[in-house]
Amino acid sequence: MNAPRGFHTAMEAVRGYDIHFVDEGRGFPVLLIHGLAGDHTAWTKQISVWGQRHRVIAPDTRGAGRSTQRDEPVTLEDLADDFIALLDRLEIARCHVVGRSMGGSIGQIIALKAPERVQSLALLASCAKFEPIGRRCLDNMREVLEWRGSWAAHAAHSIPNFVSRRFYNANPEMVAAVEAVIASSDRMPATYCRQNHAVQAHDVLDRLGEIACPVLIMSGGEDPLCGPEATRWMVDRLPQAEWVEFAGASHFFFMEEPERFMLCMSDFLLRHTPSA
Repeated sequence: MNAPRGFHTAMEAVRGYDIHFVDEGRGFPVLLIHGLAGDHTAWTKQISVWGQRHRVIAPDTRGAGRSTQRDEPVTLEDLADDFIALLDRLEIARCHVVGRSMGGSIGQIIALKAPERVQSLALLASCAKFEPIGRRCLDNMREVLEWRGSWAAHAAHSIPNFVSRRFYNANPEMVAAVEAVIASSDRMPATYCRQNHAVQAHDVLDRLGEIACPVLIMSGGEDPLCGPEATRWMVDRLPQAEWVEFAGASHFFFMEEPERFMLCMSDFLLRHTPSA
């Protein structure tokens, strides 16, 4: 997908891959890491708002968006190393890291591998290890894409995993719009499938206690992917973490309750941004 009109974009050669990213605004940096099915365009509203106070870096992972796409094995540690190297190239010594879903898992690895680079860590609809039901949902979404070879079929199957029953029934136009965005993907299906496997292999539960920076955990109480049990595993191992639950919402709680999400997230960034 193309960057939203008006945002500044760039490309950097990083570890043998071209990494495309939005580079918007000025101020203390914020690194935004998208989820498995997305790219940097998932952050359009946040870039517009947070770019008024921060330098916002929103990359496409390799295998997504306008970054290099190759059908090859990949791990979340590979993707974390890409972003640490991107920060090096941009001469960003320290930043807030905000990750949604897969992006939160990548953020955990960055915080573990390079703690000096992470001012704060926000984990949105994410986990450090999947529950069995989350794994089944990921398998099902991947297998539909593999069997049908169609992003439209994948989108139609996946959308009930992303929003709550209440939201799905009450907002047919918004649901159809999100489904259409997923269905219009020009991404290589193979790169999604590779990252789907990489996400399921993620397990840093035993190391979460090493993360010392401020942490914000946000979760949807109706999320089948990164559900309440997986969230509780993180909360129990991150005693410094703040936890905000969107009890009636699902994986896309930031779409179901956008005002509350933006208020909580913006407040967290404000409180943990160093003084100039």
